[in-house]
Amino acid sequence: MAVRRGFNLLTSLLVKPGKIELREVKTPRPSKGEVLVKIKTALTCGTDLKAFLRGHPMIPMPGVFGHEFSGVVAEVGKGVQRFKEGNEIMTVHSAPCLECTYCKRKIYNLCEKIMWTKVLGAFAEYILLPPHVVRHNAFHKPKNITFEEASFLEPLSCVVHGIESLNIKQGDRVFIIGAGAIGLLHLLCLKEKGAIVAVTDINAEKLKIARKLDADFTFKPEKIETNLKNITNGIGFDYVFECTGMPEVWEASVTYVRRGGTVILFGGCKSGTAVTYDTGRLHYDEITLKGVFHYTPADVRKAYELLCKGRLGVSGLISGKYPLKHIEKAFNKLAQGIGIKYAIIP
Repeated sequence: MAVRRGFNLLTSLLVKPGKIELREVKTPRPSKGEVLVKIKTALTCGTDLKAFLRGHPMIPMPGVFGHEFSGVVAEVGKGVQRFKEGNEIMTVHSAPCLECTYCKRKIYNLCEKIMWTKVLGAFAEYILLPPHVVRHNAFHKPKNITFEEASFLEPLSCVVHGIESLNIKQGDRVFIIGAGAIGLLHLLCLKEKGAIVAVTDINAEKLKIARKLDADFTFKPEKIETNLKNITNGIGFDYVFECTGMPEVWEASVTYVRRGGTVILFGGCKSGTAVTYDTGRLHYDEITLKGVFHYTPADVRKAYELLCKGRLGVSGLISGKYPLKHIEKAFNKLAQGIGIKYAIIP
């Protein structure tokens, strides 16, 4: 694959909240262990939207953003053995250092360097993968899945991380609060395990999508109590997945789980947020509250295997496609609550 050299490749820069500009940048050249990827598809995500609306502490403006993508290997650096030019590739944007205190304890998702060594800039024509990502979290894309489906590897890895630590069995009753992209990815994974899944959201269109993705029950928040009684005979759900990142929902989530049940707190609240729980409910009903963050290489491998089966149905979360020059239109739609994810095609 011939790579154009010079200041003629396009990348999207978030220059200020609500404003994205396309800039010409110098074509990167891979150093030792690196892989240059020509992006075929990049997906929007909730973190991208937050950055677009109000900025993000880890995306200095003006700065590149976007981290869910797939593509074709354009060039490899010295020492790369697993990939060669022309390979179709799917990957995530981070990997553990394997050297810090948490990595030595094999708690790879909490690696002290993982957030500072990740790669951003998927809303562009090319992206350069660093050696640690190439070694641990990059894979060959099989022919049976599309580039759009392959681009779900990163968010699916996050979802897998929270689910795989649980012993969810066929017939377990599970409640998902929030039918955004993450909530719907939880739905797909939980249905794969044979769970009976209820989903709530304030947005009727998102609930409609949840039904198309085989949710067993969908309803708006004002109907939670009635449905809890009908679905669980009043005892509560076996598992509750909080996918909104709203403090009031974090607090309410424990009221929907049965005694001995587990609440997964996936949605991240704003930094410095505090919530309050009834200690008696947690203690005497033996409720487990579990925070989940990011993923390990094992989670990425599991997510890869799930996608390769080609039966999850992740394409049902893509609400439309835009060329790179119209990326701002996609984010304006998301800001209005229209759509789940958009595929950006350079």
